[in-house]
Amino acid sequence: MPLLNKQSMKTIKTVHEPMDPDNEISSETYYHGTKANLKTGDLIEIGFHSNYGKEKKAKYIYLTATLDAAIWGAELAAGEGRERIYTVVPTGPIEDDPNLTDKKFPGNPTKSYRSLHPFKVTGEIKEWQGHSAEQLKIMKDHLEQLKQLGIEAIED
Repeated sequence: MPLLNKQSMKTIKTVHEPMDPDNEISSETYYHGTKANLKTGDLIEIGFHSNYGKEKKAKYIYLTATLDAAIWGAELAAGEGRERIYTVVPTGPIEDDPNLTDKKFPGNPTKSYRSLHPFKVTGEIKEWQGHSAEQLKIMKDHLEQLKQLGIEAIED
């Protein structure tokens, strides 16, 4: 694999158009991991406190097309509630999440996206396997190190 430097890397901002929330046929299933107690039909919207960094109000909301990334979202979410994973449909355009794509990692291996537009909850995944206690500790320690270094989520 060739080595890349910052000058040879290009950031591509991919925007995906929303799916019709009433169309049950979809080529992609999207998930949102959280500790919020939601029900089918609820909207997940911007403006709530972020789970990461300084926990300021989030400019974007996030979803993923991989169950593993949604599990991380649920496990790392702030709050005391039960960890939950919802299936969601975007109501507006979504774009690659720069925190998990070309600005930090090549491509979009976690199929993670963000949006300024609400996500409509279409269901809940009731049975899923979380990460091991060791994996979770490693991830939380890494996030704490980033916080100590003042590295925040990319919100531009």
